Amino acid sequence: MSDDMLLEVTDLHAYIGSPKGVVKAVDGVSLHVRRGEALGIVGESGSGKSVMARAIMGLMPARSDRTGEVSYKGRDLLGLKRKELQEIWGPEIAMVFQDPGRSLNPVVRVERQLTEGMRRHLGVSRSEANTRALDLLREVGVPDPERRLRAYPHELSGGMRQRVMIAVALSCEPSLLIADEPTTALDVTIQRQVLDLLRRVQTERGMSLLLISHDLHVVAGRTDRTAVMYAGRLAEIGESHVVFNDPQHRYTTALLGATPSIDHVRHAPLAVIPGSLPSPTEPPPGCRFAPRCAAASEACTEAQPAMVEVDVDRDHAVACFHPTNTREGELVGW
Repeated sequence: MSDDMLLEVTDLHAYIGSPKGVVKAVDGVSLHVRRGEALGIVGESGSGKSVMARAIMGLMPARSDRTGEVSYKGRDLLGLKRKELQEIWGPEIAMVFQDPGRSLNPVVRVERQLTEGMRRHLGVSRSEANTRALDLLREVGVPDPERRLRAYPHELSGGMRQRVMIAVALSCEPSLLIADEPTTALDVTIQRQVLDLLRRVQTERGMSLLLISHDLHVVAGRTDRTAVMYAGRLAEIGESHVVFNDPQHRYTTALLGATPSIDHVRHAPLAVIPGSLPSPTEPPPGCRFAPRCAAASEACTEAQPAMVEVDVDRDHAVACFHPTNTREGELVGW
């Protein structure tokens, strides 16, 4: 692992047992996150984004299996026991989940939820932890932090709860923050505030960010690189402005076409991607997107395309037998 690499995921598989068979939620994903970099992961709901994040963290459900390698600062996380992982959760890798209402303990005041991790992992005193907690609430934009510190989660709005959740995640000064659909339950105005907050804090602290979303607008402009995920596999990855403005995979192009833009004609129907995601227990043998792709050939149905470099200088790679090779123009706010 080179000095600038913080996280390297190699051939990661995450399979989950179910009554209908084994769900191949993540099926051979390889990617990396550099120090101080923001990487976005996009794709339709059900593409395996959240499971991949949990597999990296070691938070998989029962009857699940992970194989491959997840190297963090040169240490393979997949080989660690839960007790060893608990020493990494917080001071090294922290996670912001979709629903802060489920992540925050409803019967514990904000003060304790913010300070207990600091006292355990950083070894600070109670008074110092309280001072740091107030500073964190100010940093994430919580008004009247002294009062909010004494509040219970249910006494806060959804936006305030998510800000508190971000503060909790930042409390032990992690090197990597994983944000899994962090604004799904929030209204549009609060969504933007929280997303801008994440990007600002990530930049100011010099930490790495893995931002996961089904919404391309969330990732566009807030990440350095973007990975497009489909049915458990990576379809395309590269610098964000390249992926959004010069998409090579047919699925990426279809996603962009189905995303409303500011110049969309009012009342005009949005483009849709025909069909649906393949069965996660019985995926097709070839390209996962082939059944929905107008450009699919016989080769697409017989073998999975390998990830091939399109532009080495811009870290742009695509797994497609028939890449578009055409520029789409200014898209998704770029």
